Amino acid sequence: MMAASLKLGVLASGRGSNLQAIIDAIEAKSLDAQIQAVISDVTDAYALERARKHGISAVTFHPRKYASREEFDRVVVGCLRQHQVELVCLAGFMRILSPYFIREYKDRIINIHPALLPAFPGLHVQRKALDYGAKFSGCTVHFVDEGMDTGPIIIQAVVPILDGDDEDTLAARILRFEHQIYPRAIQLIAQGRLQIEGRRVLCKDSESDDQKRQIWGYINP
Repeated sequence: MMAASLKLGVLASGRGSNLQAIIDAIEAKSLDAQIQAVISDVTDAYALERARKHGISAVTFHPRKYASREEFDRVVVGCLRQHQVELVCLAGFMRILSPYFIREYKDRIINIHPALLPAFPGLHVQRKALDYGAKFSGCTVHFVDEGMDTGPIIIQAVVPILDGDDEDTLAARILRFEHQIYPRAIQLIAQGRLQIEGRRVLCKDSESDDQKRQIWGYINP
């Protein structure tokens, strides 16, 4: 069980809107955690600027400087250890983690994915949902394993796909819910309420269905 004020390391490659949602939740005292470092593989990622604005260590490592994916990951893991990170949060980090990284932080890496896993893993998920004719999409927070978006699911939010949607409108609607469920998932871990049993993630003292609908806006058909 991890203690309150969970020490986070956030990995991001882009604008960092989910990073900002985590920062906002911490500052609002609805999330018992602190971000020890934000790490990016992109020098001008706006996530780094968001970190600096809040006095958080912002670090960049350039993948091309390293001979292999594992060599890059060893440097990142070393940085996480230096900052005493307990939970690694992927927030738009556009690199696949090596088996070495997964082993070093086993069951202590989580990711936010803009689809209802196991449907539509990988990239371009809004396009995939629209092309498939799905009526609902959403977002998923899951533990990270060695597969592509295959780790045990922590929490999901459901978002309707409207007739006039394109990739951008659907992505924007889903993003609002990403910003809600990612800090919530981290808080459940900080409280020591999650237990992994095979593919299932069980939550102690789980909210009732009515409470879930009120908090997460689950959609009734």
